[in-house]
Formats: sequence, C-alpha cells, structure tokens
Amino acid sequence: MAAKRASTAKAKAAQKTRTKATVKAKPKAAAKGKAAPKAKGKAGHKRWVCRMCNYIYSEQIGEPHNGIKPGTRFEDLPDTYVCPVCGYTGKGKVGKWGFDEWKPTRFVCKVCGYIYDKERGEPHNGYPRGTAFEDLPESYACPICGIDPKITRIHGRVGKIQFEPLIE
Repeated sequence: MAAKRASTAKAKAAQKTRTKATVKAKPKAAAKGKAAPKAKGKAGHKRWVCRMCNYIYSEQIGEPHNGIKPGTRFEDLPDTYVCPVCGYTGKGKVGKWGFDEWKPTRFVCKVCGYIYDKERGEPHNGYPRGTAFEDLPESYACPICGIDPKITRIHGRVGKIQFEPLIE
C-alpha cells in the first residue's frame, strides 16, 4: 500500500513538472506592457519585377546571397541597390527606380503546363472570371492532370502547390 502511495506521489510530481515545462513564457514586449509584434504572413509580402530583364525581387525570399535577409521590404532596400541580373550587364545601373510591383494573374502547372488565367477563370469548375489564384480553395486541383489517375499515381495530388506564377 505504501509503495502504491509513493508511486502515485511520484506520478503527480512528474505531472507538475511537465505542466510547468509546457507553459510558455510571455514575449518581452508583452511583459513590459506593450503589444507583441505581429508576424507577417505570405499575404503581406510583395514581389517586384525589373522593367529591363524581368528579374523578380521577392520580399519573402530576399537576396541572402547579396546580404538581403528574407522579409526585407522593397522600400527598405538601400538606395545603392541594383538589379542583380541586368544591373551589371552593360545596360547601366538599374536601381530601385527600374522596378514595378508585380501581381501575377496567370499561373502555370509545373506538371502538365496548364495555365490558370484570372481573367478567364474556370466557370465550368465554379470559379468565375476575375477569381484570383490566391482566392482558389486549398482543395483546388489542376483540371487537366489533377484528374488523371496515372499522373496522380506518380506525382500525387496536383494542387495549388504545383503551380507557379507565369512571367508575361
């Protein structure tokens, strides 16, 4: 009986230890009475395209090879920033002035080459004209190869992840 009480006491002590370990500490900002900074999601990141060579600067990716960390906003790039592709190829220094914000409207399936076009949509699948690719549900599948059992057996479900923006 005493052994049973001792094992029960050990189990309760272990439970308290686990409970204390799983309690997360407050962020420093919250501890000082300030609101904790909100994390930026994918939706907050923009892409910028060079007018000369179509190089795309993604705020989400940055340019780590050039010392620009992921998440660096285009507006926060140094004034000395030049396009890493054509800024050094004799066309002159293409700086921040040579970029425009890029919002892709066409996406291509990497498996079969099908192009989803925002202007066209897919009315026969319930996506009217003007439906942005980002607004498609996560269950969206390529209407060409996503329904082919041979392709899905090889590549798995051909969904939104297999699409990439089409540079026009």
